[in-house]
Amino acid sequence: MANANPDKLKLLKSHNVRSILFSVVRSEAGKLYTGGSDFKVCEFDPDAAKPELKEIGKHESYVTSVTLAGKEVVSGGYDGKVIWWDIEKKSKVRSLDAHKKWVRNLATSPDGKYVASVADDMVCKVYEAGTGKVVHELKGHKARTPNHFPSMLFAVAFSADSKWLATADKVGHIVIWDLAKGKEHKTLESPGMYTWDGRHRLHSIGGARSVAFSHDGKQIAVGGIGKIGNIDHLDASARIEVFDVETTKTYHLFDKCKFKGLVNRLAFHPKGDWLLGAGGAGNGFFIFMDLKKKTLTKQENVKFHVHGITLADEATKLYAAGHNGLAVYEMKG
Repeated sequence: MANANPDKLKLLKSHNVRSILFSVVRSEAGKLYTGGSDFKVCEFDPDAAKPELKEIGKHESYVTSVTLAGKEVVSGGYDGKVIWWDIEKKSKVRSLDAHKKWVRNLATSPDGKYVASVADDMVCKVYEAGTGKVVHELKGHKARTPNHFPSMLFAVAFSADSKWLATADKVGHIVIWDLAKGKEHKTLESPGMYTWDGRHRLHSIGGARSVAFSHDGKQIAVGGIGKIGNIDHLDASARIEVFDVETTKTYHLFDKCKFKGLVNRLAFHPKGDWLLGAGGAGNGFFIFMDLKKKTLTKQENVKFHVHGITLADEATKLYAAGHNGLAVYEMKG
């Protein structure tokens, strides 16, 4: 098997789409599943002669996240619903009125047993993947920012051993949960990702938009944006903070990135060789980090703002989705 080498990153295919794709996930069969601004959950075969997004089902508003649970794709949206879809039959299996506000993100535990959702009601719900039964309602994030404005719960991720679950919010508060107990285990803070303008706009921006565990469970990364000067624009450097899970101390802060904008997704190389951050402001970007050397090794421009990524084939394939675009990359060393 070829090594995944970011220095060999090469664009294989790029597809224009009419909607904004907020999320993408890949099945073992090689199909991609997306959620977008057109309210649709779609299937996409990147290897087809004429690839196109094929509708599986619809929400009542934006579909902001998708994840896989066995032979079903699970979607969450602005309508507060979490819906299971049968991939083969292209039909709805179950629909839950899961949250009172916008569902921001979903994740499936690596052991396949659970699906988790986070939303702006500041609750993380954990479900049995096969039945949709709610196992835990996790509440560890404040509904208001320190400036008394509504907060947002952006990100959720499982550890590789399915023992821990992490959630991250607008003010950079991260909670690591004990999944078996449904209890808070540890908390981390990354306040540098939150900007408050109390003078000109009375408005806040930023937040911890993405979170991921390293595969050995020793590190956890959080992605967002640095302190913003003009709060009406994403005019600050992309920001990625990596913590030591055991000590909760910052292992390294990557805040001198070439690109400005939000880090919407993070992904660790399976063997820990590197960490990838993806996002954007106007256009998009990929940022690769060597965690041992604590250096930025490659920063690549993407033609569209990236909202979702997924890795495949031992991380030698990279799929990206975002503003009116879906792209396939290769990075074989």
